[in-house]
Amino acid sequence: MEETISLKEIFEVVKKRILLIIAFLLGAALIAAVISYFVLTPTYQNSSQFLVTQESQDSNTQFNSNDIRTNVELINTYNVIIKSPAILEDVVTELGLNISSAQLSDKIQVQSADNSQVVTVTATDPSPETATQIANTTVSIFQDKIPDLMNVDNVSVLSEAQLSDNPSPVAPNPMLNIAIAVVLGAMVGVGIAFLLEYLDNTIKSENDIEKKLQLPVLGVISHIEDDDIRMDQALPTVNRNRRGELDGAQKKSV
Repeated sequence: MEETISLKEIFEVVKKRILLIIAFLLGAALIAAVISYFVLTPTYQNSSQFLVTQESQDSNTQFNSNDIRTNVELINTYNVIIKSPAILEDVVTELGLNISSAQLSDKIQVQSADNSQVVTVTATDPSPETATQIANTTVSIFQDKIPDLMNVDNVSVLSEAQLSDNPSPVAPNPMLNIAIAVVLGAMVGVGIAFLLEYLDNTIKSENDIEKKLQLPVLGVISHIEDDDIRMDQALPTVNRNRRGELDGAQKKSV
């Protein structure tokens, strides 16, 4: 026999374990806030752009779709060259970084829009100054070395990375982390609440007896509190006093 659960039963379980769910929710939010603000190191990004232009410098030469397509195809090659040791080792040497070219490669992202000749080099670092220097130096060294590597000279710097007065970190995002933690905490809390309810096999009501023992309920013994007993004992005295007052009133009227 398959067991089903109604929305009312779900609501009752959530209501019964609401403090547990809130505890998990607040705990997850607190942990996420502590990690975001005090554990994770803020990182900053800055970007420099270069443009892949027509190789020929003759002003009378007309651009055509084949030339543009060739430049766009070269961008994929340039993206690989930029993150190669041939470029990044010079960047490490020039900036005096205490990391290898492979570690520097993890700090750099190279992107280009579809069918665009503009390439964006983005550097990420805990220091906003270092991120700016890495982006600019990488593009500068690439521009200087690409004529020797590929025998082409069609790269020009479009815009350099600029360090703002008040740079904002790109990671971590405390509010996003806290929001995700709240959702996860609530899900875990609800899951544990239903798990505890599932593991709780004690009998609490007449319905539990009928479901678990498959027996009809013939009668129910009510639970009597101590206050109810004291009230029941006090009622006869109150009634006797009331009857005495009525008898006195009748005698006076006679």
